[in-house]
Amino acid sequence: MTAIQITNVEKSYKHLKALGGVSLSIEEGEFFGLLGPNGAGKTTLISTIAGLIRPDAGSVAIHGHDVVTDFRAARSKLGVVPQELVFDPFFTVRETLRLQSGYFGLKNNDKWIDEVMENLDLTGKADVNMRALSGGMKRRVLVAQALVHKPPVIVLDEPTAGVDVELRQGLWKFISRLNREGHTVVLTTHYLEEAQAMCQRVAMLRAGKVVALDTMSALIRRISGSQLNVHLASGTLPAGLRHLVTHEHEQNGRKFSLRVNEYAEVEQILARLRESGAVIDEMQLQQADLEDIFLQIMDGGSL
Repeated sequence: MTAIQITNVEKSYKHLKALGGVSLSIEEGEFFGLLGPNGAGKTTLISTIAGLIRPDAGSVAIHGHDVVTDFRAARSKLGVVPQELVFDPFFTVRETLRLQSGYFGLKNNDKWIDEVMENLDLTGKADVNMRALSGGMKRRVLVAQALVHKPPVIVLDEPTAGVDVELRQGLWKFISRLNREGHTVVLTTHYLEEAQAMCQRVAMLRAGKVVALDTMSALIRRISGSQLNVHLASGTLPAGLRHLVTHEHEQNGRKFSLRVNEYAEVEQILARLRESGAVIDEMQLQQADLEDIFLQIMDGGSL
């Protein structure tokens, strides 16, 4: 079954085209990454999925329920962890989660609430007022609120932004468990190492459009082999090596990442540099990762 079906979604704000015809199918049980720079349209797309804004064109369905025409059923299937810290200062943690349960018509939900709090290390704060919590603890409560009705689809919008390592580890352990149990997870994050470790499939947005969509392994394979990072103490990169450059770092035009398909090509590159009179100050050979792909695509390149 398709967990989220996004079909030709468009959204504009005056002269800004936030989404320009986005289409995605996210299958049930997937751990899916939605990536892109600031302003790419990620939050607008998530707000559309959550039913917080209406698209100008196109449609979104959660487990077959349209988020506009069948919004009650759609929202009951969805749990969203927002990027912003939004909370009611008049309730304790437990009261907040009980209130959230009530929004979904759930009674006697304390057993699951206790389990969620335990997994997010909130048990010791259960009777503490929300306004007395640290920022990291408030973010844990946001995660707990999204999970309190056991939604089959979970959307995490920058869930670990500005939080400690302990929360990250605990959160990913719990979310991974829910994913193994069949929950669909959609993640947006600027921590690309998290996306690479957790996501099975990734969509990248740029200027409101999908510019890459594939499995994580397939995306990484598209940047063949390894990356050779070279910092030149003097001289310039020969024109004959320019076609191998995947990224030019902002260090006086002397630091480059070059695509290497096999180790024999490293010596060929070094030989060309020596012939041109360039002097290498630093060199590193590393496997391509999601960051390499992200930078190449967002710089306007193609895979």
